Amino acid sequence: MIPPTETFADFLAIVRRLRRDCPWDREQTHASIAPLLIEEAYEVKESVEDKNDEELKKELGDILLHAVMHSVIAEERGAFNFDDVVRTISRKLVHRHPHVYGDVQANNAEEVRENWEQLKMKEGRRSLFENMPKALPALQRADRVQEKASKVGFDWEEPEDVWGKVREEMEELHAETTTGGTPQRIEEEFGDLLFALVNYGRFIGVAPEEALHRTTNKFIRRFQHIEARLMEQGKTFNDVGLAEMDGYWNEAKMNTEGPG
Repeated sequence: MIPPTETFADFLAIVRRLRRDCPWDREQTHASIAPLLIEEAYEVKESVEDKNDEELKKELGDILLHAVMHSVIAEERGAFNFDDVVRTISRKLVHRHPHVYGDVQANNAEEVRENWEQLKMKEGRRSLFENMPKALPALQRADRVQEKASKVGFDWEEPEDVWGKVREEMEELHAETTTGGTPQRIEEEFGDLLFALVNYGRFIGVAPEEALHRTTNKFIRRFQHIEARLMEQGKTFNDVGLAEMDGYWNEAKMNTEGPG
Protein backbone atom coordinates (compact mmCIF):
# COMPACT_ATOMS: atom_id res chain seq x y z
CA MET A 1 0.00 0.00 0.00
CA ILE A 2 1.28 3.47 -0.91
CA PRO A 3 1.66 5.55 2.27
CA PRO A 4 0.50 9.18 2.61
CA THR A 5 3.14 11.70 1.52
CA GLU A 6 1.69 15.09 2.45
CA THR A 7 3.09 16.03 5.85
CA PHE A 8 6.36 15.87 7.73
CA ALA A 9 4.85 13.20 9.98
CA ASP A 10 4.20 11.12 6.83
CA PHE A 11 7.81 11.60 5.77
CA LEU A 12 9.14 10.56 9.17
CA ALA A 13 6.96 7.44 9.08
CA ILE A 14 8.34 6.55 5.63
CA VAL A 15 11.95 6.82 6.82
CA ARG A 16 11.23 4.72 9.90
CA ARG A 17 9.63 2.03 7.76
CA LEU A 18 12.56 2.05 5.35
CA ARG A 19 14.86 1.44 8.30
CA ARG A 20 12.68 -1.49 9.28
CA ASP A 21 11.82 -3.10 5.94
CA CYS A 22 14.50 -2.12 3.38
CA PRO A 23 17.71 -4.22 3.58
CA TRP A 24 19.89 -1.38 2.28
CA ASP A 25 18.46 1.32 4.55
CA ARG A 26 18.51 -1.03 7.52
CA GLU A 27 22.26 -1.62 7.31
CA GLN A 28 23.21 2.06 7.10
CA THR A 29 25.03 3.78 9.96
CA HIS A 30 25.97 7.37 10.78
CA ALA A 31 29.42 6.70 9.34
CA SER A 32 28.22 5.06 6.13
CA ILE A 33 25.89 7.88 5.08
CA ALA A 34 27.93 10.86 6.31
CA PRO A 35 29.97 11.14 3.07
CA LEU A 36 26.75 11.09 1.05
CA LEU A 37 25.50 14.11 2.98
CA ILE A 38 28.53 16.08 1.81
CA GLU A 39 27.71 15.18 -1.79
CA GLU A 40 24.11 16.31 -1.31
CA ALA A 41 25.27 19.65 0.09
CA TYR A 42 27.34 20.25 -3.05
CA GLU A 43 24.34 19.36 -5.21
CA VAL A 44 22.28 21.97 -3.35
CA LYS A 45 25.02 24.50 -4.02
CA GLU A 46 25.09 23.59 -7.71
CA SER A 47 21.32 23.98 -8.08
CA VAL A 48 21.56 27.42 -6.45
CA GLU A 49 24.33 28.45 -8.83
CA ASP A 50 22.26 27.17 -11.77
CA LYS A 51 19.20 29.08 -10.48
CA ASN A 52 17.20 25.87 -10.91
CA ASP A 53 14.33 25.94 -8.42
CA GLU A 54 13.04 22.49 -9.36
CA GLU A 55 16.44 20.91 -8.71
CA LEU A 56 16.87 22.96 -5.54
CA LYS A 57 13.57 21.61 -4.23
CA LYS A 58 14.71 18.04 -4.89
CA GLU A 59 18.17 18.52 -3.41
CA LEU A 60 16.81 20.15 -0.26
CA GLY A 61 14.60 17.09 0.12
CA ASP A 62 17.71 14.90 -0.05
CA ILE A 63 19.34 17.01 2.68
CA LEU A 64 16.21 16.64 4.81
CA LEU A 65 16.28 12.88 4.24
CA HIS A 66 19.80 12.71 5.62
CA ALA A 67 18.91 14.79 8.67
CA VAL A 68 15.93 12.56 9.41
CA MET A 69 17.82 9.33 8.67
CA HIS A 70 20.58 10.28 11.11
CA SER A 71 17.92 11.14 13.69
CA VAL A 72 16.10 7.82 13.21
CA ILE A 73 19.36 5.88 13.53
CA ALA A 74 20.08 7.79 16.75
CA GLU A 75 16.53 7.15 17.95
CA GLU A 76 17.06 3.42 17.49
CA ARG A 77 20.16 3.66 19.69
CA GLY A 78 18.23 5.58 22.34
CA ALA A 79 20.47 8.62 21.87
CA PHE A 80 18.00 11.25 20.61
CA ASN A 81 15.15 11.68 18.14
CA PHE A 82 14.16 14.28 15.55
CA ASP A 83 12.13 16.25 18.10
CA ASP A 84 15.32 16.62 20.13
CA VAL A 85 17.13 17.88 17.03
CA VAL A 86 14.44 20.51 16.36
CA ARG A 87 14.34 21.52 20.02
CA THR A 88 18.13 21.92 20.15
CA ILE A 89 18.43 24.07 17.03
CA SER A 90 15.41 26.18 18.02
CA ARG A 91 16.87 26.95 21.43
CA LYS A 92 20.24 27.68 19.85
CA LEU A 93 18.72 30.16 17.39
CA VAL A 94 16.82 31.98 20.13
CA HIS A 95 19.92 32.10 22.35
CA ARG A 96 22.18 33.30 19.54
CA HIS A 97 19.77 36.10 18.50
CA PRO A 98 19.39 38.25 21.62
CA HIS A 99 18.92 41.26 19.32
CA VAL A 100 15.66 39.63 18.19
CA TYR A 101 14.48 37.81 21.31
CA GLY A 102 16.19 39.95 23.96
CA ASP A 103 17.34 43.49 24.66
CA VAL A 104 20.74 43.43 22.89
CA GLN A 105 21.19 45.99 20.12
CA ALA A 106 22.51 45.04 16.68
CA ASN A 107 22.05 47.59 13.93
CA ASN A 108 23.81 45.75 11.11
CA ALA A 109 25.07 42.33 10.08
CA GLU A 110 28.59 43.03 11.37
CA GLU A 111 27.29 43.73 14.88
CA VAL A 112 25.26 40.53 14.71
CA ARG A 113 28.41 38.54 13.89
CA GLU A 114 30.32 40.21 16.72
CA ASN A 115 27.55 39.38 19.21
CA TRP A 116 27.51 35.81 17.88
CA GLU A 117 31.23 35.34 18.50
CA GLN A 118 30.98 36.84 21.99
CA LEU A 119 28.13 34.49 22.87
CA LYS A 120 30.09 31.48 21.65
CA MET A 121 33.05 32.44 23.84
CA LYS A 122 30.74 32.91 26.85
CA GLU A 123 29.43 29.40 26.25
CA GLY A 124 32.82 28.09 27.30
CA ARG A 125 34.69 27.71 24.05
CA ARG A 126 38.41 27.84 24.65
CA SER A 127 39.33 28.70 21.08
CA LEU A 128 37.90 30.57 18.12
CA PHE A 129 38.51 27.44 16.09
CA GLU A 130 37.09 24.88 18.52
CA ASN A 131 34.15 23.92 16.34
CA MET A 132 35.78 24.55 12.97
CA PRO A 133 35.04 21.41 10.91
CA LYS A 134 38.23 19.69 9.80
CA ALA A 135 36.33 18.16 6.89
CA LEU A 136 35.70 21.52 5.21
CA PRO A 137 37.33 21.93 1.79
CA ALA A 138 40.87 23.14 2.47
CA LEU A 139 40.57 26.54 0.78
CA GLN A 140 37.26 27.27 2.48
CA ARG A 141 38.64 26.19 5.86
CA ALA A 142 41.67 28.45 5.47
CA ASP A 143 39.38 31.35 4.55
CA ARG A 144 37.17 30.75 7.59
CA VAL A 145 40.17 30.49 9.92
CA GLN A 146 41.63 33.76 8.65
CA GLU A 147 38.26 35.51 8.89
CA LYS A 148 37.81 34.41 12.51
CA ALA A 149 41.32 35.58 13.43
CA SER A 150 40.59 38.91 11.74
CA LYS A 151 37.49 39.41 13.90
CA VAL A 152 39.67 39.70 17.01
CA GLY A 153 42.21 42.01 15.37
CA PHE A 154 44.83 39.48 14.26
CA ASP A 155 45.18 40.54 10.64
CA TRP A 156 47.16 42.49 8.09
CA GLU A 157 46.25 46.14 7.63
CA GLU A 158 46.46 46.57 3.86
CA PRO A 159 46.07 44.28 0.82
CA GLU A 160 49.56 45.27 -0.33
CA ASP A 161 50.99 43.83 2.90
CA VAL A 162 49.32 40.52 2.15
CA TRP A 163 50.58 40.58 -1.43
CA GLY A 164 54.08 41.03 -0.04
CA LYS A 165 53.55 37.87 1.99
CA VAL A 166 52.42 36.03 -1.15
CA ARG A 167 55.61 37.05 -2.96
CA GLU A 168 57.70 36.01 0.04
CA GLU A 169 56.08 32.56 0.10
CA MET A 170 56.58 32.20 -3.66
CA GLU A 171 60.29 32.85 -3.25
CA GLU A 172 60.57 30.39 -0.36
CA LEU A 173 58.79 27.67 -2.34
CA HIS A 174 61.00 28.31 -5.37
CA ALA A 175 64.09 28.14 -3.20
CA GLU A 176 63.07 24.76 -1.78
CA THR A 177 62.28 23.28 -5.19
CA THR A 178 65.52 24.46 -6.79
CA THR A 179 67.98 23.68 -3.98
CA GLY A 180 67.05 20.10 -3.17
CA GLY A 181 64.50 20.70 -0.46
CA THR A 182 62.91 17.65 1.11
CA PRO A 183 59.38 16.66 0.04
CA GLN A 184 58.17 17.67 3.49
CA ARG A 185 59.70 21.15 3.22
CA ILE A 186 58.35 21.64 -0.31
CA GLU A 187 54.87 20.61 0.80
CA GLU A 188 55.06 22.98 3.77
CA GLU A 189 56.10 25.92 1.61
CA PHE A 190 53.44 25.08 -0.97
CA GLY A 191 50.84 25.11 1.80
CA ASP A 192 52.15 28.44 3.09
CA LEU A 193 51.78 29.92 -0.40
CA LEU A 194 48.20 28.67 -0.73
CA PHE A 195 47.36 30.05 2.72
CA ALA A 196 48.79 33.45 1.78
CA LEU A 197 46.86 33.48 -1.51
CA VAL A 198 43.63 32.68 0.34
CA ASN A 199 44.35 35.60 2.65
CA TYR A 200 44.93 37.92 -0.29
CA GLY A 201 41.68 36.74 -1.83
CA ARG A 202 39.87 37.67 1.37
CA PHE A 203 41.32 41.18 1.23
CA ILE A 204 40.27 41.76 -2.38
CA GLY A 205 36.84 40.19 -1.99
CA VAL A 206 37.44 36.89 -3.78
CA ALA A 207 36.15 33.62 -2.31
CA PRO A 208 39.02 31.20 -3.02
CA GLU A 209 36.89 28.07 -3.20
CA GLU A 210 34.54 29.69 -5.71
CA ALA A 211 37.39 31.18 -7.73
CA LEU A 212 39.10 27.81 -8.09
CA HIS A 213 35.82 26.08 -8.98
CA ARG A 214 35.19 28.64 -11.73
CA THR A 215 38.72 28.32 -13.09
CA THR A 216 38.45 24.53 -13.08
CA ASN A 217 35.14 24.76 -14.94
CA LYS A 218 36.78 27.10 -17.45
CA PHE A 219 39.58 24.59 -18.00
CA ILE A 220 37.03 21.81 -18.57
CA ARG A 221 35.08 23.90 -21.11
CA ARG A 222 38.23 24.71 -23.06
CA PHE A 223 39.46 21.14 -22.97
CA GLN A 224 36.08 19.94 -24.19
CA HIS A 225 36.54 22.27 -27.16
CA ILE A 226 39.76 20.39 -27.97
CA GLU A 227 37.86 17.11 -27.75
CA ALA A 228 35.11 18.42 -30.02
CA ARG A 229 37.61 19.64 -32.64
CA LEU A 230 39.38 16.28 -32.65
CA MET A 231 36.06 14.47 -33.00
CA GLU A 232 35.14 16.67 -35.98
CA GLN A 233 38.28 15.46 -37.74
CA GLY A 234 37.97 11.84 -36.70
CA LYS A 235 41.12 12.08 -34.61
CA THR A 236 42.08 10.90 -31.13
CA PHE A 237 44.65 12.30 -28.72
CA ASN A 238 47.12 9.72 -30.01
CA ASP A 239 46.96 11.36 -33.45
CA VAL A 240 47.99 14.87 -32.41
CA GLY A 241 50.77 16.59 -30.54
CA LEU A 242 50.80 19.34 -27.96
CA ALA A 243 51.14 22.10 -30.57
CA GLU A 244 47.88 21.15 -32.29
CA MET A 245 46.03 20.78 -29.00
CA ASP A 246 47.39 24.14 -27.89
CA GLY A 247 46.03 25.71 -31.06
CA TYR A 248 42.54 24.39 -30.33
CA TRP A 249 42.93 25.59 -26.74
CA ASN A 250 43.65 29.10 -27.97
CA GLU A 251 40.60 28.87 -30.24
CA ALA A 252 38.46 28.14 -27.21
CA LYS A 253 39.96 31.07 -25.34
CA MET A 254 39.30 33.55 -28.11
CA ASN A 255 36.01 32.22 -29.48
CA THR A 256 34.07 31.55 -26.30
CA GLU A 257 35.50 33.53 -23.43
CA GLY A 258 38.22 35.86 -24.64
CA PRO A 259 41.80 35.83 -23.37
CA GLY A 260 42.57 34.72 -19.85
